[in-house]
Amino acid sequence: MAGEQGDDSPTLSESEGIRYLHFGTEWIQGAMRIRKPAELVLAYTQQMMAWLLFTPDPKPEHKLAILGLGAGSLLRFCLKQTDSQVQTVEWNPSVIGMCHAFFRLPRSPRSLIDQADAGVWVQDSDQHGQYRALMVDLYDAHAEGPVRDSLEFYQDCRAILDDEGIMTVNLFGAHPSFKHNIDNIREAFNGKVLLLPEMDEGNQVVLAFKGSTLEMTAGELLNRAEHVQADYGLPATRWARELLSFRRQMLDQ
Repeated sequence: MAGEQGDDSPTLSESEGIRYLHFGTEWIQGAMRIRKPAELVLAYTQQMMAWLLFTPDPKPEHKLAILGLGAGSLLRFCLKQTDSQVQTVEWNPSVIGMCHAFFRLPRSPRSLIDQADAGVWVQDSDQHGQYRALMVDLYDAHAEGPVRDSLEFYQDCRAILDDEGIMTVNLFGAHPSFKHNIDNIREAFNGKVLLLPEMDEGNQVVLAFKGSTLEMTAGELLNRAEHVQADYGLPATRWARELLSFRRQMLDQ
């Protein structure tokens, strides 16, 4: 989870070789394994990379975007595992400073970080059609649902994707905000939405599709999953089976 309120003061904790980011509460806003900083420690952050099932070999020209820096987990992983340019948007300058100081945020020419309101940033027409993958994780210290969740926001998210772009969003499955967000995402993306199962921590990752990549066969998806699992060390075959199960349930309704 990543903060979007400028008055959220980031704090640290450490346990068993993992450094955690907080905003003065018990809620974990991000994590880093100190000896393996590019590893995705939290299960939901791994799921945020499920777009790789549909773009398993992102090219340098496939730009990636992250809304909400958190502890920099997704940024570190994308910079290590892909050759793509990664654009990150984070409202809280203290979070950016904390990540540079304590979370080994790479200073890479492929990494651009804007200190900006994500809701305003996605409205910029210069960003439209630019990104193959968009990862959205926008929470404040209270963790009471995403701080940007309107239909207009998700329509703008769709607009910044390229023709085959994919968005992943971190939601709380059992939270009252879930239905509101799902309804808006489905409307913004013309119903092209898949859900991964809710995690033990309550996180539920949603995938939304702008183009035709959702139309691949079950065999094609499972083959891609094997490739992603081997190349990226992510539990992609399980994700593929879960997404296929969700798709069958939707067709049966």
